[in-house]
Amino acid sequence: MSKITLKKGEGRTISSGGLWVYDNEIDRVEGDYVNGDIVEVVSYKDDFLGRGYINDNSKIRVRLLTRDKDEAVDEDLFRRRLSDAWNYRKQVVETDSCRVVFSDSDRLPGLIVDKYEDVLVFEFDTLGMDVRKDIIVRNMLEVLKEDDVIIKGAYERSDSRVRLLEGLERVKGFLTEPFDTGILINENGVKLKVNVAEGQKTGCFLDQKYNHLAIRRICKDKKVLDCFTHTGGFALSAATVCKNVLGIDASELAVEQAKENSELNGFTNTEFIVDDVFDYLDSCEEKYDVIILDPPAFTKSKNSVRNAAKGYREINLKAMKLLNPQGFLVTCSCSEYIDRDHFLSIIQSCANDAHKRLRLIENRIQSPDHPVVIGNNISDYLKCMIFQVNDR
Repeated sequence: MSKITLKKGEGRTISSGGLWVYDNEIDRVEGDYVNGDIVEVVSYKDDFLGRGYINDNSKIRVRLLTRDKDEAVDEDLFRRRLSDAWNYRKQVVETDSCRVVFSDSDRLPGLIVDKYEDVLVFEFDTLGMDVRKDIIVRNMLEVLKEDDVIIKGAYERSDSRVRLLEGLERVKGFLTEPFDTGILINENGVKLKVNVAEGQKTGCFLDQKYNHLAIRRICKDKKVLDCFTHTGGFALSAATVCKNVLGIDASELAVEQAKENSELNGFTNTEFIVDDVFDYLDSCEEKYDVIILDPPAFTKSKNSVRNAAKGYREINLKAMKLLNPQGFLVTCSCSEYIDRDHFLSIIQSCANDAHKRLRLIENRIQSPDHPVVIGNNISDYLKCMIFQVNDR
């Protein structure tokens, strides 16, 4: 096994709970390897730090799979990790549809596994996971089968742009015999049609599952606006209790799916339109009791944080001005580069400019099947804040 020795002063990320070794942290490499191989990582004092897979094509040169010197990185390790991940989900979420494996948070960096009823969707984002695809798929299916969970098929959605940074092509397709990729799921009592082959991420936004549920109390008998509605996650949850809800998205396909989902549930208090949210908020003359903002990530790198902050500021300021007295604002950010304190400061700045006073009702994160690991800031990516907005 090749040995990677870090420079003096490096390895602090690993010490605080991280799993990544960057290329500029490495002092020297001893031994031959092929990209994807398991290597040993040591400090400049030759203290053991862990074992993981290596890839020269990535700035994240090594991703650790174990910190235990006596633990071999073999098929048994993957089996244990997958079993641990499933057993955790059974304790914290409803598992009909959930994220089963969340990359670093489950000590399986580069791997995502989602379950939609009786279908599994795999996402292999790194070379180290991609070369072990067969082992992972087989063992994941076996772990569920041993727990009497019936899975009719598996699909691969390794079409994220992050694979390009690993020197990999973007791919998707069946990992088992073909099946109908249109899956009907139940989220908090709402029926949703998910297409695992064409939908966002691996099919839909499972990380917002309990945030969708959390808004129902404030939406009861209210007039609701859901911006960036996508396929209607927040809007349809609101529809279970609200007077009426309007969902807006720039994607014609997403809006058609939202309408279809509304019809599946027999809702008569929903409307969905195709429009640019920024334009709609600019020209809107109506007032709402509840406004929901769940935009896509405005930044996916540190270099564009400033522009992203402007985008969040613009939509939140406009939304506050369209709320009825003592209305509610539900505002989200899924960018890991806008941390919680920064996002809150943006909202506070909007309130100052709009001459509003905010009551923070809930400061929420992603669903527990997307666990946040303390010390791994990248896992704490989703902010969902619920405010009551009052005049000063």
